Amino acid sequence: MSEKIFSWLLRLYPAHFREAYHEEALQLFRDRLRNERGLLARLRLWCDLFTDFLVSVPHEYWRIERKVIAVSPTRNQDVVPGFFVLKTESPHRRVFLLGAAASVIVLFAVSISMRYAKDYPETSNWLDGSVQHSNLTGAERQRVIRSTLENLKKYYVYPDVAQKMADLVLAREKHGDYDNETDASGFAVLLTRDLREVSHDRHLSIGYSTATLPPDSDQPSADEMAQYRKDMEASNCTFEKVKTLPGNIGYVKFNEFPDPSICQEKVAAAMQVLNQADAAIFDLRDNDGGDPHMVSAIATYFFDRPTHLNDIYDRSTNATEQFWTRDSVPGSGLAHKPLYILTSRHTFSGAEEFCYDMKNLRRATIVGEVTGGGAHLVRPRRIDDHFIINLPFGRPINPISKTDWEGTGVKPDVEVVSFMALETAEKLARYRLPKH
Repeated sequence: MSEKIFSWLLRLYPAHFREAYHEEALQLFRDRLRNERGLLARLRLWCDLFTDFLVSVPHEYWRIERKVIAVSPTRNQDVVPGFFVLKTESPHRRVFLLGAAASVIVLFAVSISMRYAKDYPETSNWLDGSVQHSNLTGAERQRVIRSTLENLKKYYVYPDVAQKMADLVLAREKHGDYDNETDASGFAVLLTRDLREVSHDRHLSIGYSTATLPPDSDQPSADEMAQYRKDMEASNCTFEKVKTLPGNIGYVKFNEFPDPSICQEKVAAAMQVLNQADAAIFDLRDNDGGDPHMVSAIATYFFDRPTHLNDIYDRSTNATEQFWTRDSVPGSGLAHKPLYILTSRHTFSGAEEFCYDMKNLRRATIVGEVTGGGAHLVRPRRIDDHFIINLPFGRPINPISKTDWEGTGVKPDVEVVSFMALETAEKLARYRLPKH
């Protein structure tokens, strides 16, 4: 049913757009629908879609059709082409009527869902998916607040921001803003909201679990590693698609940067496919991050000499670790081939690092939307038997920009709505490649 609704909404676009992008848009919708489970996740999906429709439908009717007229004569430079106007197309009145109706429907759905969100355990526990737990006492709230603030002051990546968060939470506690929150998971959501109001840090959150939490550990347990390995094997290490597109352009879609000790063989297999292509496209539109060591491992394939990618500062140890590409991969022929990276607003964390590193090194062309803006490294820390804080403790420092993408995201070289990113990258790659 959801797919039929989405297909119907695509009729809002002009005919030339539907002919070019209808199937790709449907496939992207199916991919997100498969991953977005639960009431709040589905609501967020439809809000994102309606926002895209409201922005992109008028854009498609008035947009300037463009044609490449100039590009660097050398293969190894990433230069954005120039364009000129060809034609335009006027919208039909039904577009505005249907768009207005869709806006009213989504606003009504959002207001109803938020009003009754607490009737659904899955919605009220979106941080950890646990069931609702009531009767949180004042003493328990106070203990959670004190432990949270202690962890922030001791470990949070920016001490001055940690102090500001503490000041806000203590002021609201004194004012009685938390007194009426007796549901544990609801309190976790409320406390997260207040901490992010100051920090704007999407990695920072408070979670609640009905089960007793295990002790803190900097290393996963044997059972956790076994489960992680099983999950990676079941998901092909999140490598969703590896194929060759028309024009001998290699395409890889993967949704995480997993542990290289487990997934290195999968990476090597994917890179072998790309090795036969004349250009490569990495689709990170649904990639929410992962291990910085895997970022380095994958980046290695695109350089023929050791290259300084990034540094990571750890406040807990007051130490900075440098991340370089590894020794060149024997037999790899990707070091001088054009690379395009696809992004969306959902591209996050370690995936953003890969984009940021490659962009600053001028090794890739980023195509798509501005990314999510989460740069900090995070580690879970136990507050008590049931509450946990996902605590950002480190930050990247790019050796070129001397900063990171926290809060701002990575801006693409070629900015288009996410579902047009692949088609755009293919066109750029085909134009850049030599004609045979």
